[in-house]
Amino acid sequence: MARKPIVSFLLSMAALTGAALAADGQWQALPDQAPAPADNPTTAAKVELGKMLYFDTRFSLTGTVSCFSCHNVMEGGDDHRPTSIGVHGQVGGRNAPTVWNAAFHSAQFWDGRAPTLEDQAKGPPANPIEMGMANLAATIGRIRAIPGYKPYFEAAFGKGEVMSMDNAAKAIAAYERTLITPNSAYDLYVKGDKTAMNEQQLRGMATFAKTGCATCHSGPAFSGPVNLAIGQGFLMKFPVFPGSAYDTQYKLSEDLGRYTVTQKDADKNLWRVQTLRNLIYTAPYFHNGSVKSLDEAIRVMAKTQLNKDLSTDEVKDIVVFLSALDGPFPQQTMPRLPPTPGDLLTEN
Repeated sequence: MARKPIVSFLLSMAALTGAALAADGQWQALPDQAPAPADNPTTAAKVELGKMLYFDTRFSLTGTVSCFSCHNVMEGGDDHRPTSIGVHGQVGGRNAPTVWNAAFHSAQFWDGRAPTLEDQAKGPPANPIEMGMANLAATIGRIRAIPGYKPYFEAAFGKGEVMSMDNAAKAIAAYERTLITPNSAYDLYVKGDKTAMNEQQLRGMATFAKTGCATCHSGPAFSGPVNLAIGQGFLMKFPVFPGSAYDTQYKLSEDLGRYTVTQKDADKNLWRVQTLRNLIYTAPYFHNGSVKSLDEAIRVMAKTQLNKDLSTDEVKDIVVFLSALDGPFPQQTMPRLPPTPGDLLTEN
């Protein structure tokens, strides 16, 4: 058979697969705006304050660690370390997930322990390894001691005693809801531009579906359905098929995931399903950052989750399809922060 008919056949199969999954609601474009909860509508004033707090290292005990330290929004929204480094050079136990498109996840953190972005924002400051503050009261106390922050809190939340940790978390969450990357080639294709994806991307899309990847990686962010109850979390067992060479090589089963939070046997090795968007920016991969390349990560997932061995061509095609999920990043600029009063000293 000549090459041209083969190409036409493959494109037709990809289109049919895509059409079938679209009918099931599988192929969904990322919305142009992230959803916000009723008690924290997104406003420009909240976003401005949240961005300041996100970049401010004074949120940490030593004045050296901010949200930005582990979630670099000037690039992939992570830190490219296997596991992150916090105050006093302490090393955490898990890879920093990207903050890009986190607004579309059904729960936050690898183990899904925070139901919302607001709850997630309260976790790192009082974590002894990450930002090291004694508690959340001490955290917001540090911010209250900076007079220049008060006008920004009042602009965002009104006059009065509004410099609270709850409001600080709401502001950070509001900023994070602007960190989304719609209008990738895939998004444009799903929205009707059938020229947006090339031949190999379409072939990879069909291979992705045929292999079974979409069983977990569904929804607009490819991190699970978006219609779950708040905080329910879309968690899956990883590895589903333990004991493979990959499991041993990359120590995939050593961290017990959700179990470390609940202490329930049923939650052993349960993890929140991660987004597949902008993956080229977020190596290394998995909860322990043990896999450095995307093609290897695909082989590992196919074997440990689906008990399938993919060919080199299948892996290449899926990698190219995943590149179609890379959307344009909104422009980021560094915020100007209020000055530190001379009597505000950080601890060592």
